[in-house]
Amino acid sequence: MNRLLLTWSDAGTLGPAPAHQGRRPEGDRGPVLRLLDQEESRYDAIVVLTIPAGEAPSQALVERARARAPRVELRVVDVDDPSDHAKLFRALGKLSAQLKRAFPPAAWATDVLLSAGTPQAQTLWVILVQAGLLPARMLQVIPAAFVPRPHPRAVREVRLDIEGFPEIRALREEVVRLRAEARTRDAVLVGESEPMRFLRARIARVAATDVPVLILGETGTGKELAARAIHEHSPRGRGPFIAENCGVFAEGVLASELFGHEAGAFTGAAGRRRGVFEQAHGGTLFLDEIGELSPRVQASLLRVLQDGTLRRVGGEATIQLDVRVLAATHRDLAAMVERGEFREDLYYRLRGAVIEVPPLRARGGDIEILVHAFLDELRARRKGRGLKVTREALRCLYQHPWPGNVRELRAEVLRWGVFCDHTVDVGDLAPEIASPAGRPAGGFDRPAEVAPDGDEVATLAEAVASAERGAIGRALDVHHGNISRAARALGIDRNTLKRKLAACHLRQGDGPRARP
Repeated sequence: MNRLLLTWSDAGTLGPAPAHQGRRPEGDRGPVLRLLDQEESRYDAIVVLTIPAGEAPSQALVERARARAPRVELRVVDVDDPSDHAKLFRALGKLSAQLKRAFPPAAWATDVLLSAGTPQAQTLWVILVQAGLLPARMLQVIPAAFVPRPHPRAVREVRLDIEGFPEIRALREEVVRLRAEARTRDAVLVGESEPMRFLRARIARVAATDVPVLILGETGTGKELAARAIHEHSPRGRGPFIAENCGVFAEGVLASELFGHEAGAFTGAAGRRRGVFEQAHGGTLFLDEIGELSPRVQASLLRVLQDGTLRRVGGEATIQLDVRVLAATHRDLAAMVERGEFREDLYYRLRGAVIEVPPLRARGGDIEILVHAFLDELRARRKGRGLKVTREALRCLYQHPWPGNVRELRAEVLRWGVFCDHTVDVGDLAPEIASPAGRPAGGFDRPAEVAPDGDEVATLAEAVASAERGAIGRALDVHHGNISRAARALGIDRNTLKRKLAACHLRQGDGPRARP
């Protein structure tokens, strides 16, 4: 990898010397050349910055630096007062973007010299580097009076990942998360179907407590929205809400994301990083796809949940936590426990309360409501350009099984914003939605197929649903409407049975011949 040195000129300016610039000792060639004198200071390019008043004196420094590097540039920063923080920040922010294009971080390792320039310019180097706006290593040339004692080396790296130092980069990441959260605060659980009313009532009861919650549901049903609703209606609603997907990281990276790491904990760990547990302190942590955790990370997570403390990867200090954990998965954790793929003790630790988010196919009446909600979102993006959906197109939407659930429906509506101008008709829908022949079985209001002899043939999904309704009705009849006993007889959870009753429009007194 090529190496770049970025530094202010130390050659001074025309006119009287500023107050901060003391007279150099005899024989001191200045911090820039002293850095380049070191054996390890070999650079492929050097960029020297100066203000207009310092351009002429800096030319001599650039000429001397050309003996140390094949490429040396002098860049004049258009700032008349190098002690003005605001002017310097605007100039250096623009310069940082230009340097990233000229010297891509993937190919160039950058060093920033803090020992040259005004104190205000040196301060802004620290801010830009610590905030991650300028990916670079900070170097300091030790004043000649302090060498060789107590510093045997003339140059040292400045690293501010010390305990207690403000972690600007971590705070910046939290700002990004909070802005994303603010954008989604209006994205509520939309729907008026019976399953959704039951879900909102369940969330209201769970939110008032501080127990862990396991959120179950198929992919795309809105498990994160349910988690956000729990957080916002809980006593922790003023605290942070941090969401992390456990299925997108490798095992070693996930441990660092969850628990943080210390500098040097592994290759590439240049500085300390706080994990999402620390970032969620005083609030709620949502762990999506919890079923994807490796056994090793499961053990570490269990210890954190049991003790309320953690240790960063590569660290020794114990950190106290105050975090409520909400976990979600589309997998059958109970079955994974039976197969030995998920720790039983962690399963029961996470399963303080269970919430099931219904699939879209169980919320048929909500499709039009959701479509209008997504159209409103699209209208806001298009700055007032609205779309109307024909009844024929809506009929196709009701008949589609929506394997991707609400996420698939939202993607379909947003796609209309690209290809439709005023009206959405059947021809504007995705092929698998518009064409019944290519549509999987299980949609809403799908007409029964007719066999050659004239008899109606139900779809497989309808046959399964009919059998399920019959089994539920018979269990309720045998146990005289007692939901708990009927659920045990059916081998399902009591709340699952209540949800299925709502989805099938059955009542506790319905018998085996119940019909929707």
